[in-house]
Formats: sequence, structure tokens, C-alpha cells
Amino acid sequence: MRQWARELGFSQIGIAGVDLSGAEAGLVQWLAQGFHGDMHYMAAHGLKRARPAELVPGTISVITARMDYLPHDTPAGWQGVEFARLQQPTQGVVSLYARGRDYHKVLRARLQKLADRLAQAVGPLGHRVFTDSAPVLEAELAARSGQGWRGKHTLLLNRQAGSMFFLGEIYIDLALEPTEASSAHCGQCSACMDICPTQAIVAPYRLDARRCISYLTIEHAGPIPLELRPLLGNHIYGCDDCQLVCPWNKFAQTSTLADFAARAGLSGQQLVHLFSWDEASFLRLTEGSPIRRIGHERWLRNVAIALGNALRVADAQTAAPLRAALHNRSDATSTLVREHIAWALAQAPNLGNT
Repeated sequence: MRQWARELGFSQIGIAGVDLSGAEAGLVQWLAQGFHGDMHYMAAHGLKRARPAELVPGTISVITARMDYLPHDTPAGWQGVEFARLQQPTQGVVSLYARGRDYHKVLRARLQKLADRLAQAVGPLGHRVFTDSAPVLEAELAARSGQGWRGKHTLLLNRQAGSMFFLGEIYIDLALEPTEASSAHCGQCSACMDICPTQAIVAPYRLDARRCISYLTIEHAGPIPLELRPLLGNHIYGCDDCQLVCPWNKFAQTSTLADFAARAGLSGQQLVHLFSWDEASFLRLTEGSPIRRIGHERWLRNVAIALGNALRVADAQTAAPLRAALHNRSDATSTLVREHIAWALAQAPNLGNT
């Protein structure tokens, strides 16, 4: 099965049992604190997240899989390249994982092929594949099956691959021997906690999603809280800061698949250009991309905040096209977008807003 997985582009597979009772208390506490924000689906299925055999009756084992996603042409010192992007306020920054094809489609199709290969070998197999698309405790299952350990930022870390990978699962009705769990290796390091722009990592291994830039720019549908807008900088879809600073990501591996190659038009683009996309352009340029799921309205909301943050530090010459781009959309039909445009224009009081 490991050989089949490698042929399909997976970096590692493991086997987990279905007893996740030890994770239930933490899940209940996290939900009770409201750290899931607007992600109501996190609570909708109750403790089924921690009970695979209830989510998919008949499940006896879980095959876990991870797939590296750094584009194959990622240069040495890529973290420095990405940090440099964050110092270019007029440039929009999209999270690395979202610059290629939608990982949900890539992993789901390949997990299904892996399940099919297994069924050919052992006979009829009851199964269901998951990729960040159902009430599954992915990181918990991955950690228990030896894919890595939970870092203080709550993401999974692997000694040979850092954290730049996707996770997927196959719930099966076949008894397989669980693989050995990994030990933790974060030690005293708190780099991920220290660098988080919004201090969303409120304690080691505890994330308040309501403050997380990835949550705010992707999952959250309404207005971004005023006090957090300046902290978003030029992040317009997701955030990699806690991963960029993590020492273990010096071991991050590049993908063997062309699917995750960065698309032209999503990296190194000026905010003014990105803000000019009408809905038809947005849908065309994000076809097959995970970015499409947020829709045009949230895209404009995110870019408007980044434009406002750029205006705050711009000189008069740089500010002019930024203000012009915002004014050109000031009559947007969306109340949400108009409010964020007004906020953005107000970020350069010394330069005027006209």
C-alpha cells in the first residue's frame, strides 16, 4: 500500500485506530470557548468528529495520508522569498497552498484511487474518503498514525517534511495494524506564537480561529473586526507566517505533482490589479483554485483591507493609484465591500482621501 501511495503522489501513509476518546475533552473545550467562530460546521456533528465509527458506521481503521504541496520549482531559501513579499505592502499575498489547483479535488481523487487499489487486493471494501471536507479530526488521526506531531500552532509537523503538506483519510471497514505515533519535537520554541500578527495562538497548542488571518480571510463571511484589520497587512487569502518561521520547515519537501505549481496571476500581483477584477474575471482566474470558494465579495473585502494597510504607509506618489482603485469601486453594490473601502480610504488621513 505504501508503494501504491507513492505512485499516486502521497508522501506518507499511516494507520490509525478509531478510539479518539482522548481528544474529546479538548474538542469540547475549544468549541465551548467559541474559538471556532463562524465555523458552525465544527460543532454541528457533535462528538462524531472524535468518533469515526459513528460518523461512518462500520469503520474499523483509518488510513491517513499526507501530500507535500510546495511547488516543484520552489527555490532554496523560499521562506526568505515569502517574508520579502510581506514587506511589499502594495503586493497581495496568497497563501502558498492556494496558488495551485484546489487540493480538495487532487487529494480526494487520489485517495479514491488508493482505496480502489486496496479493494482490488483484499476484496469488497466499505470505505469513505475525506479531505478537509467533513467532521474529521484530521490532525489527531494523522498524529496517532505517525504522520507527525501537533505543533504549538496546532498544525501537524513532520521531522522530514515540516508542515507544508495536506492531509487526507480513508475510513475503512477493514482491521489494519495501527502505525506507531510520533513523538513531539517543538521543545521550548515559541517562534510560531511570537510571529502571529494577530496573536491567534493564545497558548501552546491552542488557536483562537476568530483571530487567525486564514480564518478571517477565508472562513469568515462578514466584516473583519476593526481592531484586526491593520494586522492583516497584505495577506489577502490565508496566512503562512507561523509556518515560514518554523525551524522544521527547513526540511519541507516539494511536490511531485504539477497540480500544485503556482498559477500565473496569483503570485506577486499588485493589489490595484487584483482589486480591478470583476466577478467574471474572478471566476475565470480562480477556476479550479481553492480561492474561488470565498466568492468575489469576500475577495474584494480582503483586497480592500490590504489596500488600506498599504495606504497607511504610502508616500503621496504611491498612494495615488491605491486611492484611485478604491474610489473606482466606491459605488459597489455590496454593503460589505463599500464599508471596507471607506475604512481603507480613511487610513491615509495625512494624504487626503480624494
